[in-house]
Amino acid sequence: MDDSRETSAKVIGVRRLKEAMAKPASTRIITVANQKGGVGKTTSTVNIAAALAMGGLRVLVIDLDPQGNASTALGVEHRTSAGIYEVLMGTSEITTVIQKVAGFPELDCIPSNTSLANAEINLVSMVARELQLKEAIDQISVNYDYIFIDCPPSLGLLTINAFAASKELAIPIQTEYYALEGLSQLLETYALVKKRLNPTLNLSTIILTMFDSRTRLSNDVAANVRSHFPNELIDIPIPRAVRVSEAPSYNQTVMTYDPLSPGAIAYMQVAREIAERGKAKDEVVFDSNVVSINYKDQMKDGIA
Repeated sequence: MDDSRETSAKVIGVRRLKEAMAKPASTRIITVANQKGGVGKTTSTVNIAAALAMGGLRVLVIDLDPQGNASTALGVEHRTSAGIYEVLMGTSEITTVIQKVAGFPELDCIPSNTSLANAEINLVSMVARELQLKEAIDQISVNYDYIFIDCPPSLGLLTINAFAASKELAIPIQTEYYALEGLSQLLETYALVKKRLNPTLNLSTIILTMFDSRTRLSNDVAANVRSHFPNELIDIPIPRAVRVSEAPSYNQTVMTYDPLSPGAIAYMQVAREIAERGKAKDEVVFDSNVVSINYKDQMKDGIA
């Protein structure tokens, strides 16, 4: 891994991996969603995207959360510039709002801005309101190996747009109590979108976040998820780590902020596993019956 210097403002230099990541057969469009807040959606999105870009893959992050945290973590300007809101409203072409991420030649970002908070209301009256994002992404998807969509912590129209535009769904799950509490609702929404809007959408990836190996609770939740999602789970837990939390305050991912920290190493391993699962020579089919599981009963039996 090449070295780069850090400043409080931005990364200077470029990081590349010595061993390239496997290219997918076609563009993988992945929505990262969980309506429960604070589970590591944005952190997982930006760090996995950065790791894949370091591996030589062309990656785009779409910040679909009005809070704009993914834009901040990637160091792109998002307070005054046009972003995904203008694309959804039809006032900007998607090609005009893409920004390069400093220090990553292969990583782009479409930022969020404060106007996105109005999108839920403004989309309601639109024709084919659930497909606005899909129509926009279809124009540029051929330019990328991976497109990640970072969703808000809700199951509103923005998240539905992301589901309709994606080929895959990735769910970060916090290894703490109540981790699976709201998952049934998320999976019901996923099943509904798959049935009515996007038959090609598949739940492909589960990531365990904020894992503390010293606690019985973390290990119990991990075991619970492992039993429910044996095919979808990437069994490389992301540790609860200070460096991962600090990095966004310097407008960086942990990949450049502290690449040798446990959090950075874990995200790098997760990214490589995602790339391996989707590489061109493998016909990976994710067929899961997880939607029918009654989580409350399982949680009661497993970790209560």
